[in-house]
Amino acid sequence: MTPVVGTEGTHIIVEASGCSPDVLSDPKKIERIFKDAAKHAKMTVKASHFFKFMPAGVSGAVIIAESHISIHTWPELGYAAIDVYTCGESNPEEAVDFILERIGAKHAHVSEVRRGIREEEGTYTHTILTWEEEF
Repeated sequence: MTPVVGTEGTHIIVEASGCSPDVLSDPKKIERIFKDAAKHAKMTVKASHFFKFMPAGVSGAVIIAESHISIHTWPELGYAAIDVYTCGESNPEEAVDFILERIGAKHAHVSEVRRGIREEEGTYTHTILTWEEEF
């Protein structure tokens, strides 16, 4: 009999506002923040790639054994779109908090999506919880 692989995971989607334009413009700083956030949240980093757009903005991701952490930034607006998707024993909330502090976010609209919830029919669904945070 083949063992059942756990499909449930947590996907945290963040709209971060009031962030430091200097940080949001620097792919090396963001990569360091994301790798440190992964370590802080007990995630296993496998690979990373970050790209700087001209004249501004960064997109990138850290691939973790548990899934991924990604970002797209608009430094001129102080805005960052962040995703943290994990399964297993890691703590995605700790990664999000770590990232928001390091990018200097003043406000965050956060949605937590519990994904891969198996239904009786053998199909999968998700649930969503959303909240606001001020810093």
